Amino acid sequence: MAAALLGLVVPAVAQEPAPAKAALEVELNTLAPSQKGCLFTFVAGNHLERAISRVSFEFVIFNEKGTVERMVVLDFRDLPLGKTKVRQFDLPGTKCEAVKRLLINDAPVCEGEGLAKDACATGLVTRSNTTATFEG
Repeated sequence: MAAALLGLVVPAVAQEPAPAKAALEVELNTLAPSQKGCLFTFVAGNHLERAISRVSFEFVIFNEKGTVERMVVLDFRDLPLGKTKVRQFDLPGTKCEAVKRLLINDAPVCEGEGLAKDACATGLVTRSNTTATFEG
């Protein structure tokens, strides 16, 4: 009878994980004091289905009180398909220790052949390697 029961066991079939959704990744890699203020270093990777000839993001920077410190549009220029680029922005008058949270409000420029205008905002994945965090 045990042999009969063993015959009923169906072997588990390994399922391949679902393919990752195409995304545009923006990582805040470092914050470093500069002569002007604070130097933001970002690592950006384009895993969308098309190359980006030009993209900019509207960042909202929150301070330790949770209030908006400033809003700024940063031009990330081109992001070739499947490539990773490092971009740095020196923000005058910004103290690195005051930067607690970031929010990407919008991607006002998102250009590339065959690229949907909202592709840079809807396919966006953010993360931080600093003490500052990204908001949803």
